[in-house]
Amino acid sequence: MKNEIALFHGMKIVELAGVLAGPAVGMFFAELGAEVIKVENGDQGGDITRKWKLPSEDPASPVSAYYAGVNWGKRTINANLESAADREAVSALIRQADIVVANFKHSSAKRLGMDYASLAADNPGLIYAQVEGFGGEDERPAFDVVLQAETGFMSMTGDPGGLPAKLPVALIDILAAHQLKEGVLVALLNRTRTGRGALVRVSLWDAAIASLANQASNWLMAGHIPQPMGSLHPNIAPYGEVFYCADGKALVLAVGTDRHFEALCRCVNLPDLPQQPEFAHNAARVRNRRQLQEILSPVFKSFTRKELMARLDGNGVPAGRIRNMAEVFALEEAKRLVLEEDLPDGTPTKRVRTAVFNLEC
Repeated sequence: MKNEIALFHGMKIVELAGVLAGPAVGMFFAELGAEVIKVENGDQGGDITRKWKLPSEDPASPVSAYYAGVNWGKRTINANLESAADREAVSALIRQADIVVANFKHSSAKRLGMDYASLAADNPGLIYAQVEGFGGEDERPAFDVVLQAETGFMSMTGDPGGLPAKLPVALIDILAAHQLKEGVLVALLNRTRTGRGALVRVSLWDAAIASLANQASNWLMAGHIPQPMGSLHPNIAPYGEVFYCADGKALVLAVGTDRHFEALCRCVNLPDLPQQPEFAHNAARVRNRRQLQEILSPVFKSFTRKELMARLDGNGVPAGRIRNMAEVFALEEAKRLVLEEDLPDGTPTKRVRTAVFNLEC
């Protein structure tokens, strides 16, 4: 995939944010043609994620794979905002900027003169995009796993009887980045109409709560407290059940309708199963999902995954191959989403795009 339309060419963004959510917003605009200037404090080693390396990574590299994940297409400058001279240099950049992306604590931003009110006084059209942890005046440290715990995600994740588990990507940061991008785009639209800038604030807390979706409604409307179910769905079956095939490869089902279930049963040579009262409709299958899995598991092992997926795909049954990262990025559909960039010192870096929509205009 290649973004041919540089929608934000000529726009300048100053990024005063580190770790993931804020930098992901900056990279989104860089992918769409904006000039993004990332400010890092070299006196403190720069963005902390430069040092978040796997044991297999080169300790001498100036960046980690984690850092590279959301820092493509940016120009990085070194500035210590505790220094009056550096602070003025950054302020001069911001006076000519369209957007600032920041994740300061409120108290730190005000002390440094890097808060919205101070900067907008010299640049009334400025859009200031602020990532916060818990929101408001709550300045507790707010790393992603803390929010996954505090907002209920960890209580639902993992296997029954096991320890609460975090999701394997920093999902709350990513969700907050999407919310902040949406807010900035709305603010840009408003600026074209009014000429005025805006303060756009998104907290990790709000982004997480807003993403609870059906699990929130299960509690709010049905009084159901979601429990860890592995990959299973509390409302649908068989949905999230994992099955191993004759070749040892795994797949997952997402059978959302009775029609899907009937097609599944035909695919595995069990055409009469949907007529049994225990499995005749979704509510019955949810109640009897363990019994259903015991029936299906040995049948799935009579097929290779390739054979079974061909049957399922051919009959419109929602199912997916369980792939690891190497298998995913061996696919052309994934390769086209990779962005590569050599750093000024020649260090090669790779990451996936943040902007993956197709726009024709």
